[in-house]
Amino acid sequence: MAMNRRLIPFLLMFVSVSCNARQPIEVGNVEWGRNLDAALAASMASGKPIFALFQEVPGCAGCRQFGLDVLSNPLLVEAIETEFTPLLIHNNKGGADAEVLRRFGEPAWNYQVVRFLDGEARDIIPRRDQVWDTHGIAQRMIETLSKVTRPVPAYLRLLAAEQSPRLKQAVFSMPCFWTGEMSLGQIDGVITTEAGFAGGREVTLVRYDPEVVSLADLTAFAETKDCQHTVTVSAYHSAPDSDQKKQISGTVLEKLGMSAAQLTKVNAWLRVDQQKALSFLSPKQRDIVK
Repeated sequence: MAMNRRLIPFLLMFVSVSCNARQPIEVGNVEWGRNLDAALAASMASGKPIFALFQEVPGCAGCRQFGLDVLSNPLLVEAIETEFTPLLIHNNKGGADAEVLRRFGEPAWNYQVVRFLDGEARDIIPRRDQVWDTHGIAQRMIETLSKVTRPVPAYLRLLAAEQSPRLKQAVFSMPCFWTGEMSLGQIDGVITTEAGFAGGREVTLVRYDPEVVSLADLTAFAETKDCQHTVTVSAYHSAPDSDQKKQISGTVLEKLGMSAAQLTKVNAWLRVDQQKALSFLSPKQRDIVK
């Protein structure tokens, strides 16, 4: 059947809008502003710092990977859009982009650089190059929010901690790995937990930040929860998915798409302090729960 000719212009317009809505891979899923003056005015009005991304578009493989990995992380994207004023500057274009590069002394055709600015275009924290992973970007976001005395969301702190390269692992033999995940997950400095087995025993695998909690303190706490003893990580293997995060099982939170660290903290506190458990969710996640 021939297509109604009156529909063709509409369909072509729809296709054009759909294609234009697609962002370059290099800039991820963030809804970016592209005008410096507008970003400065918005920052002055809201008090939110400017998250200024200087990025090569189209870019090299590393630039594309940064967009795919870091700037497509749902929690990081939400934090950028909620807690900051996002601003994108192409570092390989002329016109207004080139003018902004000159104003801030940024090199053209450079790898991605993120700078955090106030409403008067001043750096809130010192510029740093080669910060190209989720942990590094999240840490600098936390540092910026702290510097301007704005609240740092718990989910952003968890995201930075979960991606930290300094995390260590320990395995504790527990009478029940469900309660092991619950009790050990409540400890400050414990970032993720997992139910598993070692030597035929139920155990809980813990990833922790040694700068927040030492292994000695972690072990001492575990012993108060009937921990039999620690076992070697090499003897460990994970339990089935059906045995993981049992306190969340059967609740609306189960299908929420939380990060591993969020799952750990929500699972640890849900049956003890529901408000504390929900405090680890992002605003969008809390809206879904409502």
